[in-house]
Amino acid sequence: MTTETKVEAINCKHFINGQFVESQNQKSFENINPATEEVLGHVAEGGKEEVDIAVAAARSALQGPWKMTTLEERSKILRRIGDLILERQEELARLESLDTGKPFSLANSVDIPRAAYNFHFFADYVISLGTDAYQQNQEALHYSIRRPVGVVGIIKPWNLPLLLLTWKLAPCLAMGNTAVIKPAEWTPMTATVLMEIIKEAGVPDGVVNLVHGFGPNSAGGAISEHPDVDAISFIGEPSTGSSIMKAGANSLKKLSFELGGKNPNIIFADADMDEVIATTIKSSFINQGQVCLCGSRIYVERPVYEQFLEKFVEKTKELKVGKPFDADTNVGALVGQEHYERVNSYIDIAREDGGTILTGGKRPEGLEKGYYLEPTIIADLDYTSRCINEEIFGPVVTVVPFDTEEEVIMQANDTHYGLSATIWTSNLKRGHRVAHQIEAGIVWVNTWFLRDLRTPFGGMKHSGIGRTGGAHSLEFFSELSNITIKL
Repeated sequence: MTTETKVEAINCKHFINGQFVESQNQKSFENINPATEEVLGHVAEGGKEEVDIAVAAARSALQGPWKMTTLEERSKILRRIGDLILERQEELARLESLDTGKPFSLANSVDIPRAAYNFHFFADYVISLGTDAYQQNQEALHYSIRRPVGVVGIIKPWNLPLLLLTWKLAPCLAMGNTAVIKPAEWTPMTATVLMEIIKEAGVPDGVVNLVHGFGPNSAGGAISEHPDVDAISFIGEPSTGSSIMKAGANSLKKLSFELGGKNPNIIFADADMDEVIATTIKSSFINQGQVCLCGSRIYVERPVYEQFLEKFVEKTKELKVGKPFDADTNVGALVGQEHYERVNSYIDIAREDGGTILTGGKRPEGLEKGYYLEPTIIADLDYTSRCINEEIFGPVVTVVPFDTEEEVIMQANDTHYGLSATIWTSNLKRGHRVAHQIEAGIVWVNTWFLRDLRTPFGGMKHSGIGRTGGAHSLEFFSELSNITIKL
């Protein structure tokens, strides 16, 4: 069907062994536009049978032409995939916006260019990768070689669908693996189009396979427990990660998990308040707050607490909540009804806990259809409130004053999560000192979401297992063998 933007949505089929196919039992489910609650199209519903066929194709492809491609040839294919993504940038951005409810401007300026860059980055990076060699006196020479880990299951989330899929698929292919992908059921379209691009770029049939479906009791579970899947790369929430770990235990799969976050944003009184406000608006509400790195727990040193609140509320009220394809929209719709109701339940909890809703907390006027929620700022909550301790994953933040450095470090670390943190201060010594004490995989000082793809990315505690980025990604998607030659 077409939308008011004249974009043709697509019906999504599985992609197995180089062909788009329906489910064996012809089952499908509806794909809903979260901004309008209308049906965009239908998605083939896969399960164990489709996963078995896809894994068999991926296992066979490991021994086919893909095995004989050189590093330089794989690099050229990766670069071609990135180029083709950019050639179809506007189409992909529109499909991403239809699927997720995010502003088209965001998808077009961030999601799709970064998806292309993921392939371009690893196309360049993989050919620079070296391995170790050691000479043991005059007795022996030891050297290591790197080989593919095998068939990789990639289970991806719905918040940044193409960006995060390519973040995993690019290094997976760079190291010569094959893949079976399960997109999030809420956001299937750009992954489906990516399969067209994969084929056009010259990836041999069977190397990349896509099975649509649902989670633990469906396609996701079938991938997780399949004995011929050697590794699982998953981005999502911790309970699903735990289920995948249990399902993969019998076959001792290699695991890489990027899970949730309840990230502290620590603002000291000596920080540049204008820069703090501008960045905190982004770190709170970009992509409707549906980013695992969002700074949803804001801690402000007491001397500037009231000043911060006044400016932060003022700027938040200026954000335009609107239809994703309106040029002036800053905040779109949440991804689906189930998630919309969950986010709203936390606003109810905040009220029950005595919190003050400084702005937001309701559906915007004039948007009666779609899963829209005004950006919401909550103050006056006790540190025990679920709103401060649990990941809400929506346009909802809490603001808490603090008096001492030791106090805010304790509060920042008082969580099961440990993905990221942001520290704002003009005191360089303090910036280093506090950063070293925050239990998080990524700590930004006087910035947010500034990424160099060579650096390690990942979380502590319930926020993940392992690291990705640069050599860390290539380490996960490969196995090292040491060879010893006696001299």
